Amino acid sequence: MIPTLVFYSQFDSFEEWQALLAPLLPGVRICQAEDVDDPDSVLYVLAWKPPHGFFAPYRQLQLLVNLGAGVDSLVGRDDLPKVPITRVSDPDMGRMMAGYVLFAVLRYARDIPAFERAQRQRRWHYLHPRLPSSVRVGVLGLGELGAYTALELARQGFDVRGWSRSAKQLDGVNCVNGMEQLDGFLASSDILVVMLPLTAQTEGLLSAERLALLPAGSCFINVSRGAVVDQQALTAALANGQISEATLDVFDREPLPPQDPLWAMDNVLITPHLASVAIPATGAAQVAENILRLGRGETVLHQVDPVRGY
Repeated sequence: MIPTLVFYSQFDSFEEWQALLAPLLPGVRICQAEDVDDPDSVLYVLAWKPPHGFFAPYRQLQLLVNLGAGVDSLVGRDDLPKVPITRVSDPDMGRMMAGYVLFAVLRYARDIPAFERAQRQRRWHYLHPRLPSSVRVGVLGLGELGAYTALELARQGFDVRGWSRSAKQLDGVNCVNGMEQLDGFLASSDILVVMLPLTAQTEGLLSAERLALLPAGSCFINVSRGAVVDQQALTAALANGQISEATLDVFDREPLPPQDPLWAMDNVLITPHLASVAIPATGAAQVAENILRLGRGETVLHQVDPVRGY
């Protein structure tokens, strides 16, 4: 029996991943679910948000590789056997995320939305640039991507604060931790960057009450998961000016429905959940290495706990 790796994603290219993985795993058949001949030959799955029941046929599964950082789609499933779960994690994903967040922060720190509106009105509008050190940027969540991003923002000279559940130390970042520190952290963030995983503890964490703690006229950036935020409350805060601007890459429903009021708000920038994605060129070697490690009886790298959500 030839061991099989099954690929599933509605957003990533099977052909690209297959071409890169095949030379690294010469003894493994790489295919999509519809091309599996013998479900018992499936020992590995490389997937992003597989549908319910996807894993049920694969009774011999030994390893699941999640195509991304967030594993919330794997929590509470009854079709997933107890096997190691790893995620694709490489510096390119960190750089991609940090680049997206830096773009969004700089856009607000340099008042670019005001100039965009002035241009549409054919109006010359001067606002004096601010020093980065005068802008308080709060990074909510200091996991691998959050820490990378916070350090990059600090390198650019911003007054960076970070919040996490457990204690962290990052050069140039004022780190606080624990729920008792959350309200004060929010109140001191001129620009809030949400980078938390979606877990039972973080779902709905940014309620209407917590959003109201942000300084009046603050800016909001979400690159984590839409369900971390009360989206209706966020929309209301953007409508009444409590939050002046938002860059949103994630939503409580994706794709964002055409009738959602966020689409029509000129103080909102919407992107389709692409702030950071797994890059086949750099991720394939990591996927192959974990499969080879498993074959040698070694511990796999970048293992995650779906119960914790990271």
